[in-house]
Amino acid sequence: MTASRVLVLNSGSSSVKYQLLDMVDSRRLAVGLVERIGEETSRLVHEPLTGPGAAGGKRERVGAIADHEAALRAVAEELDADGLGLDSPELAAVGHRVVHGGTRFTRPTVIDDEVLAEIRSLIPLAPLHNPANVTGIEVARSLRADLPQVAVFDTAFHSTMPEHVARYAIDAETADKYSIRRYGFHGTSHAYVSRATAELLGRPVEDVNVIVLHLGNGASASAVRGGVCVETSMGLTPLEGLVMGTRSGDLDPAVIFHLARVGGLSVDEIDSLLNKKSGLLGMCGDNDMREVLRRAGEGDEAATTAFAAYVHRLKKYIGAYSAVLGRVDAVTFTAGVGENAHQVREAAVDGLAELGLALDLEANAARSSEPRLISTEYARVAVAVVPTDEELEIAAQTYALVTQ
Repeated sequence: MTASRVLVLNSGSSSVKYQLLDMVDSRRLAVGLVERIGEETSRLVHEPLTGPGAAGGKRERVGAIADHEAALRAVAEELDADGLGLDSPELAAVGHRVVHGGTRFTRPTVIDDEVLAEIRSLIPLAPLHNPANVTGIEVARSLRADLPQVAVFDTAFHSTMPEHVARYAIDAETADKYSIRRYGFHGTSHAYVSRATAELLGRPVEDVNVIVLHLGNGASASAVRGGVCVETSMGLTPLEGLVMGTRSGDLDPAVIFHLARVGGLSVDEIDSLLNKKSGLLGMCGDNDMREVLRRAGEGDEAATTAFAAYVHRLKKYIGAYSAVLGRVDAVTFTAGVGENAHQVREAAVDGLAELGLALDLEANAARSSEPRLISTEYARVAVAVVPTDEELEIAAQTYALVTQ
């Protein structure tokens, strides 16, 4: 029996998302989520999509799950109940989402003690994400020490940016000493969506230049030339770039000095302000785009301004990346907001006819979960909506590595 299954784990600070896929046909066998780890109200939702368990639909556990080890053991129990357990000979590997790979990890990597130590050393660059990623790896290795564990890095796809793009214009010695450069994030999504866009256009990925707009609570843009990332909006951390749900995106660095000197805020307070209390939330009190759109539609001034700021930043990046690429074949929207908020897509493209973009308003407003074109027939640049699939991308990269 050929091992063709990959378990994808995305370990957060208090959650674990997981999917089990069969890479023979990229079919999902089970999906689930453990949330509020470490609390009395922990919750595990598991959905088998194949076998006898699938008929019963989703299963839910509510109750204390002390830590990530307990969470992954609970996940293993649920999978085992469906005949999909971690001891299955059909399981080829576990693929782990790791947010920050620094400059060393530019491709999927089989995890050993040395690699794990390197990932741990990158925690200062991603203090909110890498610690949980490390924990998930450690627990998974303890459960199946014989099984290949593969790290797939959010930053890897962007490692192809030219050096002059990745560098900040600060003292080079200081930048090198503290690993200060632009890394970019959401890389698995940008990789998947840029490739899927080429497929949608019916062209080889090497021939397609695309601007990908990954718009969720976190948001980022990328310029992809022939399948290779040449620019992205996030930088040293996921704070740079677009206006997001709770993050400011681009701002004058002197704002930080001003808040410290004049406002008396500490570094931690400023960090919290810019990452957790800014963006749409900071501007109007809501970080859910659906609520922002509802309020703006009712004439709420704060929501209207927040939406306008969000769209204005999008337009700036579309324009900038059009200049970077020189020729743009498609602009593609993805992730929760990008896939579902037709108002955002319409507003972002409005007025960009000189760049070759024009929407078919009826196609744009139609709801669908399928990749689709929403531009007019005569538009020089295609506008697309492509649902992202980061788990499939992680599974594909993991499987390709362990079977090569």
